[in-house]
Amino acid sequence: MLNSKQIILAVDDDSSILQVLEARLSSVDFRVLTANSGQEALDIVKSRPVDLLISDVRMPGMGGMDLLTAVRAIRPELPVIFLTAYGTIPDAVQAVKAGAADYLTKPFDGRELLQKVRDTLARRVREPRLESLPPLEEEMSGGKSPAMRELFDLIDRIAPSDVNILILGESGVGKERVARLIHQRGHRREHPFVVVDCGSTPTGLLESELFGHVRGAFTHAIRDKKGLIEAADHGTLFLDEIGNISPEMQVRLLRFLEDRKIRRIGDLKEIPVDCRVISATNADLPEEVENGSFREDLYYRLRVVTLKIPPLRERREDIPLLVRHFVRLFCQAQKTPLVEVPDETMKWLCEYPWPGNVRELKNALEAGVVLCRSGVLRESDLQLTGLPQPHPPPLRSPSTGTDALSLEESERNAIIRALQQAGWVQKDAAQILGISRRAIHYKIRKYGIDVAGKRSPADESMAD
Repeated sequence: MLNSKQIILAVDDDSSILQVLEARLSSVDFRVLTANSGQEALDIVKSRPVDLLISDVRMPGMGGMDLLTAVRAIRPELPVIFLTAYGTIPDAVQAVKAGAADYLTKPFDGRELLQKVRDTLARRVREPRLESLPPLEEEMSGGKSPAMRELFDLIDRIAPSDVNILILGESGVGKERVARLIHQRGHRREHPFVVVDCGSTPTGLLESELFGHVRGAFTHAIRDKKGLIEAADHGTLFLDEIGNISPEMQVRLLRFLEDRKIRRIGDLKEIPVDCRVISATNADLPEEVENGSFREDLYYRLRVVTLKIPPLRERREDIPLLVRHFVRLFCQAQKTPLVEVPDETMKWLCEYPWPGNVRELKNALEAGVVLCRSGVLRESDLQLTGLPQPHPPPLRSPSTGTDALSLEESERNAIIRALQQAGWVQKDAAQILGISRRAIHYKIRKYGIDVAGKRSPADESMAD
């Protein structure tokens, strides 16, 4: 039985041939896209999911062979069937040798066409084997810690499914990287991975960005616009910083998650969209649900499975792996000999609190590779001297009587020092630490840091 969900792209400069192809294929419930030229077909392949391409061999401009070459560069697994007149059969045979799946001579019989399509789609290898993908330890450039090994195991288990995923973690831990890995290891890997930055997109624009609009829906809407949700059809939609969306957008997003249909702004018709949804946030969503700023029903829709990415300070055994990876990467980019990282520098790096996590480590090492002398990386090359140092005064543990510094106390000290350096302006302290304002507000509450009265009224007015 033919699969009614499969999409076939037909391309021919003869409109009558396109009409015949569309009629025949649509009669058995295939979804058919058409193009009048090779370039138009290539643009469709780049932007739309396509399961099979049927193309004429001889066309003005970009011919069938040129189209095959271009398609192979971006979609090597996409099968192509060529249409050819009797006089150009040798061209079609040559195309099959070059990688086309099959060919069909004009005028063609409708039953033969459907049989060719059926056979070609049946032979198609839909999913590259996971064995051909690099191990997650290599993809993430580190993973000796138990927390990361547990994370990798969970990624491998959930990637083949379509369940909604909520990724939690502080700023800079690599939430988008993990989302991409899940997409690349799932059955939607050949389709788009669409990123929506809910944190930086103004609330007034986010609705149009997500859902699109039709011409005339509002001032300056001079043409129809496809939204990012629709662009993710058959692929993966990644909603970064989901905790920042407005209550109105929460309602619209919840409705989409429930029925998987969208309606462009100003339009009456609904458009079905089949995509996986992965969300991420550094906010404490359960707390926001409790205080009423985030809908509970949306929260549970988003978090069918939750992934927690640990901060770098909680997996210090991975720091040497990351350091060596980034140093090698930046030396290659700068075309310089590999920089040496002495033991004392590595020890310093492993003890530093890294409030900005992997992102901060990466940026520090990039600067260090450029600034170091004689090919040796020193602590002073990292330009971290203005930030909290990794060797604050030791604390006396009441239970053991030995010097011990908890990770929580180290982070608390780091935040206090950044606040002091920033004159107790929280947004400036967040910038120093390389974290978001939402993250520093949460941590100030978490550690009970008293910021009231630390800034003068003049400072307050200048910060607003």
